[in-house]
Amino acid sequence: MIGGIEAGGTKCVLAVGPEPGRIDAMHIVPTRSPDETIADILAWFASQPAVAAVGLATFGPVGLDRSRPDWGHILQTPKPGWSGFDFAGALEDKLGVPVAVETDVNAAALAEANADGSVSSLAYMTVGTGIGVGLLIDGRCVHGAAHPEMGHYRPRRPAGDNGFAGICPFHGDCLEGLASGPAIIARWGSRLSDLPPYHSAHGLIADYLAQTCHTLFAATSVEVIVVGGGVLATPALHDRIVARCMELDAGYFPGGNRHRIIAPRLDAGSGITGAMLLASGC
Repeated sequence: MIGGIEAGGTKCVLAVGPEPGRIDAMHIVPTRSPDETIADILAWFASQPAVAAVGLATFGPVGLDRSRPDWGHILQTPKPGWSGFDFAGALEDKLGVPVAVETDVNAAALAEANADGSVSSLAYMTVGTGIGVGLLIDGRCVHGAAHPEMGHYRPRRPAGDNGFAGICPFHGDCLEGLASGPAIIARWGSRLSDLPPYHSAHGLIADYLAQTCHTLFAATSVEVIVVGGGVLATPALHDRIVARCMELDAGYFPGGNRHRIIAPRLDAGSGITGAMLLASGC
């Protein structure tokens, strides 16, 4: 048996099963303080059959280099109380099994590519409480000095769009500061899906996200960008992003129609499936 943890900003999804595609039990606990969250996680795993390894797909930033002392630690984050917390170390110590760590979006990218089987280069973008992008190139999760943080790149703002400073405590009007769920509520007082279809917010958010897709295609040449998260539940938003990205490309990219923007194949299961894939590799 293996275990998986998809740790998000508001909740942690927990799972156990014999392999990534066969989950026997699943449970959700709220993401509270580190100590409270770890206690909830441990209590649930104690009620399940023993696992041989655990995959941790976590919100970030997170240390991914096992040779560094900050491996498995949550790094500087706007989430109160979590900066510097040794997430993986606490799990390894209390569960007594190996823990494999990835960002939640990198793990989701791994799961989405695995679900397809024909794609080796893929980006996974989730747009919800925050915005994160996982990146898989030639079958490997991209790390570099740390891991991708495309949620904090700065999109070009259309002319006249200067009345909103953005909500990111680090960058103001980065992508997350402009297009995440909380940013939309802060700016317009409502979720995007609750605004009327003719509201200017729809086109603006689609433009920000299309710019991100265009930049990903230009910089990485990924075959597929999977776009999910709560904000994407907004009717017609996916189609707006695709259409705007095609306008931005203007027929230039040599990958042509091999570049695709799609919805998650695994629906909401991408992250936890990715966590189970991590555990299976321990």
